[in-house]
Amino acid sequence: MYQAPRLLWLLLACAIPAAVVLSGCAPRVEPADLVLRDGKIVTVDPARPSAQALAVRGDTIVALGTDEEIGRYIGDKTQVIDLGGKLAIPGFNDAHLHFMGVGDRKLQLDLGKAKNWDDIVMMVAEAAKTTPAGQPIRGRGWHQEKWDKVPQPNVEGFPFNDTLSKVSPNNPVYLTHASGHATIANAKAMELAGITKKTPDPEGGDLVRDKAGNPIGVFRENAEDLVTRTIPPPTPEQLRKTFDLAVQECLSKGVTSAQDAGVSFETVELYRKLADEKKLGIRLNVMVNSGNESLRQNLARYRMIGYGDRHLTVRTIKRVLDGALGSRTAWLLEPYSDLPPAAAPTSAKGTQPVVAATGIETMPIPELAETARIAIENDFQLAVHAIGDRANREALNVFEAAFKAHPDKKDLRWRIEHAQHLSAADIPRFGQLGVIASMQGIHCTSDGPYVPLRLGAKRADEGAYAWQKLWKTKAIIANGTDAPVEAVDTMPGFHALVTRKMKNGQAFYPDERLTREDALWTYTLGGAYADFEDTFKGSLAPGKLADITVLSRDIMTIPEDEIPNTEVLYTIVGGKVLYKK
Repeated sequence: MYQAPRLLWLLLACAIPAAVVLSGCAPRVEPADLVLRDGKIVTVDPARPSAQALAVRGDTIVALGTDEEIGRYIGDKTQVIDLGGKLAIPGFNDAHLHFMGVGDRKLQLDLGKAKNWDDIVMMVAEAAKTTPAGQPIRGRGWHQEKWDKVPQPNVEGFPFNDTLSKVSPNNPVYLTHASGHATIANAKAMELAGITKKTPDPEGGDLVRDKAGNPIGVFRENAEDLVTRTIPPPTPEQLRKTFDLAVQECLSKGVTSAQDAGVSFETVELYRKLADEKKLGIRLNVMVNSGNESLRQNLARYRMIGYGDRHLTVRTIKRVLDGALGSRTAWLLEPYSDLPPAAAPTSAKGTQPVVAATGIETMPIPELAETARIAIENDFQLAVHAIGDRANREALNVFEAAFKAHPDKKDLRWRIEHAQHLSAADIPRFGQLGVIASMQGIHCTSDGPYVPLRLGAKRADEGAYAWQKLWKTKAIIANGTDAPVEAVDTMPGFHALVTRKMKNGQAFYPDERLTREDALWTYTLGGAYADFEDTFKGSLAPGKLADITVLSRDIMTIPEDEIPNTEVLYTIVGGKVLYKK
């Protein structure tokens, strides 16, 4: 007599199915455009660390909860993805890559798979058979420290270009080191560039030479421009193909945001055009790499915040202060352990070595200080490439001086890109100054086998990839891949962060490992903080962008050695599924 009328009253009042009434009278909601259900959702949001389902309207998350709670957001036109218990996380934010380089590498010879110099020569020989005479042959990814045998003859482990020139007499050949900080060119390429024994070493770079002073075909740092400037510029069609390849590669690896570490103003124009056409796909936060005079003339005109529905931001200046450890051009406080001062190469002038036993300073400190002044006075973030401990110290000094000269400027979020090898005295300065350590976990395990050779055990232990030491000083760490230096693949990078395991199975100073929770933070919310977008992305919460990656395995709980085998099932940007395996 009593129960039936009460049930009828509830049904009329709520106007929702009886099954929902029985669990309580929930208010009506506007249907969502997308619902993910029956999953394990790790949000990176301390207010609600996990959920089973979420709802998206437009490009924004509107609710998280259980399947039952989110079920009321499902309407006739709602796209529903049943995760089947799979893991959903905030979309990966690669805090340091070279976006067009990701696509461009797919258009070159992949030298990373070569076991030695002989393999590379064979690859070029095959390419020369099908490449018209005069057309360039390009490749990238070689690394002399990762070959199974040392080429003979060599200088510092770098091969002479004689055998390369023999198999490609009619094509200029340009082979870029994995790090991007050295190039091997054949005789034809050097001829086109007018390179001879008398060619002087440019400031901030060198031509590697034999004992007689003859260039062997290896160009380091700023000297690369001497030979690569003869490569024909890409056509608009080639640029578009390169861009599309980069987008596809990033989305297939679960990357929803990418921080492009150093482009020209011309490349920014390309991105703006694609944003206007709504064809960017993923979100790009772009660092402009240009000289100080060009920066003064162009910064105001190119500054963009959240352009194209929050797909394009240009608010960062990138400068390069040293080279890389693999090419022995990272700038160190003390000489390289595996290159005594007496072995340092001499310049064409026969006086002081251009690349000293302590590496190379690729730009003068006063010039960097002027860049810092331009950045802070124009409200631009400054990002400085610094790998060696000397370069990191000098960059921190420049930052500190700029901060003291402008005490009114707050929340600057200036950053050091790579921060790979630090002096113990400088590690606390990151946290003290609020400088972001924009690092790449995969570099640790990729470079680890030769790092102690370059630095010696003491320096390697003290500050090589010092993630935990930095973390304990409250420094912000943002993670990336530095693609195409390494693959843009997120899973090997995550695995490196939590294990520091090299290919030989050994862990590189394992005390510096991050927990899985902290590693995920550096790859999501940490990256969003580094590009000033943590208020609306980087974690999964109502009101934030629906940038989501769905994985085939639960990387937060599975055995660590299974992490690299995890695949990306879905990549969702702004509530739209842009990649599905």
